[in-house]
Amino acid sequence: MIARMFAQDQMNPSERDAQGAYLIDRNGQYFQPILDYLRHGQIICDQHVNLLGIIEEARYYGLEGLIQLIHNNQKEDVMLTRLDVMRILVSSPHMSELRFQGVYLAGMDLSNLDLTNINFKFACLANCNLTNANLSHCLLERADLRHAILDGAKLGSVLAMCADLENASLRNCDFTDPVHGSCNLESANLKGATIEGSAMDGVNLRVANLKFTNMRNCTLIDANMAGANLEGSDLSGSNLKGANLRGANLKDAQLELMMAPIHLTQIDIY
Repeated sequence: MIARMFAQDQMNPSERDAQGAYLIDRNGQYFQPILDYLRHGQIICDQHVNLLGIIEEARYYGLEGLIQLIHNNQKEDVMLTRLDVMRILVSSPHMSELRFQGVYLAGMDLSNLDLTNINFKFACLANCNLTNANLSHCLLERADLRHAILDGAKLGSVLAMCADLENASLRNCDFTDPVHGSCNLESANLKGATIEGSAMDGVNLRVANLKFTNMRNCTLIDANMAGANLEGSDLSGSNLKGANLRGANLKDAQLELMMAPIHLTQIDIY
């Protein structure tokens, strides 16, 4: 069954012992639901087992169907509306961290809302309308934001490591925070996203997937894009002064029409 799982989900196999058995160093508490899902296609787990742990294991094994099944179950159990979210925001202290961890909010209209300090880790925000929303200091680690609209959003000090923003729209966003630090998008997936005209000074895009991303006319002063995949991306007109592009994949990337040609000599690409 393990070999079949590797073959079906294109996961890189682990090391094997002398008998050819796979050696997997993972938490056994979350592996039983994985096995049950592979056997009969359903998610079955005890109440004390954290679904976020199962989601993390499913990501490790490449079982996107299991992740979607968990999100669908959550959708059936918790059908929040924009009004529900607004009531929660109004009734909570401004500086408190609200826990929306792992919550299914796909397709919801959250535009123009103050969502600062909210924990959206593992949350499903795919296709959400977050236009002009204030997401400063939010935790978006491993959140699903595919095809979401975040035009004009404030993203200063956001922690979005490994977040999935494929084909998302982030036009004219502000990723900066001069006091607490810029947005952290390390290892995030921004393939095909549109970030045109955004303020991204000091943003961390280390080893992020920026393939075919529209980054025209962005300010990326001192941004860290070391090891990032920028294949086919459009950086025309962007300010890359002091940016770190060491080890980045710049195949077919468009870098012409920079704000000033001198910026090219200040990019760290060695």
